[in-house]
Amino acid sequence: MKILYAIQGTGNGHLARATEIIPLLNKWGETDILVSGIQGDIRLPFPVKYRLYGFSFIFGKKGGVAIWKTITKARIFRLVNDIRKIPVHHYDVVINDFEPVTAWACKLRKKPCIGLSHQNAVLHPRAPRPTKKDVLGEFILKHYAPASVLYGFHFKQLDEQNFTPVIRSFIRKTKVTDKGHYTVYLPAFSDSEIEKIIGQHKSVRWEVFSKHCAKSYTKGSIQFNPVSLDGFNQSFVSCSGIVCTAGFETPAEALFMGKKLCVIPMKNQYEQACNAAMLSEMGVTVITKTGTCCEVLSNWLQSGQAIKISYPDNTQRILKRVIQAGAK
Repeated sequence: MKILYAIQGTGNGHLARATEIIPLLNKWGETDILVSGIQGDIRLPFPVKYRLYGFSFIFGKKGGVAIWKTITKARIFRLVNDIRKIPVHHYDVVINDFEPVTAWACKLRKKPCIGLSHQNAVLHPRAPRPTKKDVLGEFILKHYAPASVLYGFHFKQLDEQNFTPVIRSFIRKTKVTDKGHYTVYLPAFSDSEIEKIIGQHKSVRWEVFSKHCAKSYTKGSIQFNPVSLDGFNQSFVSCSGIVCTAGFETPAEALFMGKKLCVIPMKNQYEQACNAAMLSEMGVTVITKTGTCCEVLSNWLQSGQAIKISYPDNTQRILKRVIQAGAK
């Protein structure tokens, strides 16, 4: 069996999840990997057959998606050309993690495409939504990477096709400790903006992983580091708590390890607003207005409670079901 696994390369969550899924797919057949997007910092430890520019939402430095940069960096003719050229018809099964090139190539050629992503679950009728409706955000989630069959992951299982998160084996097997520092991952904020958010809490040791610094440096009680998977993993499993975006993989792993969690959803990012709505229902601290950061963070540092969820390891069973659906 020939499998094409297509991964969204905007951000690191999809790529981190792929490190767990790819070895299992290889057990089912010859698996080729496609990554599109220009925002990821993680290099997969597997051969990538197709690396494409794709269509990425560009992170800004003020806490959200930079709309104008996203438009100016879009390469629509290149995207259309890649959609035309990618040989999806050569594969028995195409599995798509919110990746637009293969999704649209399959749609245009009437090739079955199995969607397996967090975004699919975000659209589920039982998934919480923010109080402010976002018609454009819903439209983008529905049409960015269309698929013929939809499977999803969320913080809670929603039905038989929407599962709890994939937790990396490294996280499942590691010894979780508490060395007293707090880990920070806010890729849509510049270093100076991050300092504004956490810098007033001078008695706290902060370990920041920044998309905007080239080498490590220290400023007061804040250590800034470039994003690296190994460095982040070491800090994450030994922290007292984590402040991060309202993405999916990092909050899910924080919940699994029982780490204190505070999320700041990115502006102009509807998926994160939806994630924040569910996390808030679960009791996680959510900061939606950066002007309230200092007060909310103070309360969280002093009295925030960790939530621990023992997510089951169902990844192999899920992939078996997905591959069988795609091979029909």
